[in-house]
Amino acid sequence: MVRADEIVVVDVGKTLAKVSLWSADGHCLDRHSRANTRVASGGIARLDATGIAGWLEQTLARWHDRPIAAIVPVGHGAAAAAIVDNTLAFAPFDYEAALPEDLLAQYRALRSPFAQTGSPALPQGLNLGAHLFWMDRVHPDAMARATLVPWAQYWAWWLSGVAVSEVTSLGCHTDLWNPSKATFSDLAIAQGWSDRFAPVVPAAQPIGTVRPDLAARTGLSPDIRVLAGLHDSNAALHAARGFAEIGATGATVLSTGTWFIAMRTGAGPAHLPEARDCLVNVDCFGQPVPSARFMGGREIESLIEIDTRRVDIRPDQPHLIAAVPRVLASGAMHLPTLAPGCGPFPDHAGRWVNPPEDWYERRAAACLYAALVADVALGLVGAGQALLVEGRFAHAQVFVRAIASLRPDLAVHVAHADTDVSFGALRLVDPALAPPGGLVRVLPLDDDLERYRIAWTAAVTAAQESAA
Repeated sequence: MVRADEIVVVDVGKTLAKVSLWSADGHCLDRHSRANTRVASGGIARLDATGIAGWLEQTLARWHDRPIAAIVPVGHGAAAAAIVDNTLAFAPFDYEAALPEDLLAQYRALRSPFAQTGSPALPQGLNLGAHLFWMDRVHPDAMARATLVPWAQYWAWWLSGVAVSEVTSLGCHTDLWNPSKATFSDLAIAQGWSDRFAPVVPAAQPIGTVRPDLAARTGLSPDIRVLAGLHDSNAALHAARGFAEIGATGATVLSTGTWFIAMRTGAGPAHLPEARDCLVNVDCFGQPVPSARFMGGREIESLIEIDTRRVDIRPDQPHLIAAVPRVLASGAMHLPTLAPGCGPFPDHAGRWVNPPEDWYERRAAACLYAALVADVALGLVGAGQALLVEGRFAHAQVFVRAIASLRPDLAVHVAHADTDVSFGALRLVDPALAPPGGLVRVLPLDDDLERYRIAWTAAVTAAQESAA
């Protein structure tokens, strides 16, 4: 008999759905991805749960003959699904769908305070409670009978037929969780949502096995365990803690993707400013994690516009580094923000100062902008000692080296190998699993960024005063 020891990670993020196959010792054997699209119903943008499910089923069928022991789902934290009579009642709302203004005003008046939830008031559906409030009014009959599950646990249910909730998904800027008491917030209790959410279980808990009908269609073994799974940023944090330099100290992890999220671990509570997109995440052990974030990946992509060569593409790194002195000399810089309502400057309107024309200079300036905003976010959470930058933009040399220049108090690292969200999910199966390859210390840029930072900070302040 072949021993089943391989692990599948299903990561359904905002822009991509990714499925990866891992060996028990932490090596990625295969990987597939799909761009996530939105569907519309009743004039509301929604997540394409049906389309993702069809693609996922086809992808899993490719591995029907693999010795798979377990599947771990991961998802972004700003969506929930309503299950009625063992069926998805309606397509979940996309977090970029904006509530009607009068409804949002009603909801804001009911929210539990930041001091209780660690959730700042965020636009659109980034506070999951706001979308639940809307869903109750758009789909009242279904919502009254529904079992609610967070987005990651929707995929756990889809795989196993067992409905559960999980604390990292409930505790990420949802308005629904009280991190200090490890229970639902006053808002969630008053609205009746706490009773409608499926039972809360640990992220690493096996909740069942692959549904017999799914096993029959894909050829997968019906004995494959399905874990509850977790929120994607917290999966990145769990991966980072596998490194001795991060897990044993009061370190900070900067997770980069569509969102850049600074998470400080192993330290006491921080005094976080609610109005600057700071929040309290909850890790997979149920512990509060002071965090600050901004939509860095989306902003970088907006800044480089029609440029199809990403800022993290390996062959371009020397050229982008070489462009930095020209950017500094010209004073080219971008001011925050391109994601209104988000980040440490939520009310600012982003704009270029001395916009660069050169292909490389524009991308280098975009990286410097992201580093400057990341520096502010790191300061808001009180980052100290060691910093690990993980995710796609850890490969953007101008970005990570600029952070090392701006934060000489931090030992800035990137991982030698891919130890991202999927690896964090893998560590739920084997917490002793050490990431391969170790960490690489990031060297500061050769160019002094202090004058550039001073000029950028002054321009941000001037823009704020002019707007006021």
